[in-house]
Amino acid sequence: MIDPEEFVEEAVEKLKREIGDRKAIIAVSGGVDSTTAAVLTHRAIGDRLVSVFVDHGFMRKGEPERVVRILRDELGLNLRHVDASDEFLEAIKGVTDPEEKRRIIGEKFIEVFERIAEEEGAEVLVQGTIAPDVIESERGIKSHHNVGGLPEELGLDVVEPLKDLYKDEVREVARYLGLPDEIVERMPFPGPGLAVRVVGEVTPEKLEIVREANAIVEEEVEKAVKEGLMERPWQAFAVLLDCKATGVKGDERDYGWVVAVRIVESIDAMIADVPEVPWEVLKRIQDRITSEVPDVTRVLFDLTPKPPATIEFE
Repeated sequence: MIDPEEFVEEAVEKLKREIGDRKAIIAVSGGVDSTTAAVLTHRAIGDRLVSVFVDHGFMRKGEPERVVRILRDELGLNLRHVDASDEFLEAIKGVTDPEEKRRIIGEKFIEVFERIAEEEGAEVLVQGTIAPDVIESERGIKSHHNVGGLPEELGLDVVEPLKDLYKDEVREVARYLGLPDEIVERMPFPGPGLAVRVVGEVTPEKLEIVREANAIVEEEVEKAVKEGLMERPWQAFAVLLDCKATGVKGDERDYGWVVAVRIVESIDAMIADVPEVPWEVLKRIQDRITSEVPDVTRVLFDLTPKPPATIEFE
């Protein structure tokens, strides 16, 4: 385990040397990786860092408002909020292949940041890349939009202050920096967001379904943790599968979507196990999703560890 104090001191000095007197830009999502990278860089160069939060339309319920409140109001970052949701949704319209989704979303991020960087006059791109991102991309397991793939014509030097750290180490650094628990303990969330928690084609209807189902999973797991029924997992979320199943709602036959619930334990995201979740918790999740989320008739629980599965479905 790293020494957070020593790491912060060295990282801040290195950032000062790498960036110099130039203006920098960073993508922030509200997750611990990007927020930690932003706070470190802000310590090094102050408001010459522009933290850009792009709402791609694939965020969790209430997340855009929460991210802006914490990053701008509580942490004092020089934040720019960009709503590009229509742009992103149009870009992946009709796309079903998961790697293609990730590629398109990554390219759209680059396009958006190139535009904003030019407007801001930035010369450096800071990224919250961490060790597992690099490893998975190099091994071809899945692509990460914050790892490589930046076109040379972007004209920005890339700085990655966290690229040698694993998630647990990033959290240690975040705690040392005084980041709120809402950020430090936030469950990891994929860069492409809910777009990769909708298996197959992404539509506004499907996004709304998985957004509501995901909120229920997180709420019920957090409730169970507070009640002492289970330990806080690494991740707990909902996935909308690309299939429908027959069900009964009221006294009538229904043909609705199938939601999978994924709960895993991990230390660094390289491997993950599925905990024995109390039946009471799973039952509450199922009851709420099928009664509160329209057009969902079945809820399944994914028992597969990583490997052979990845943590996310796509």
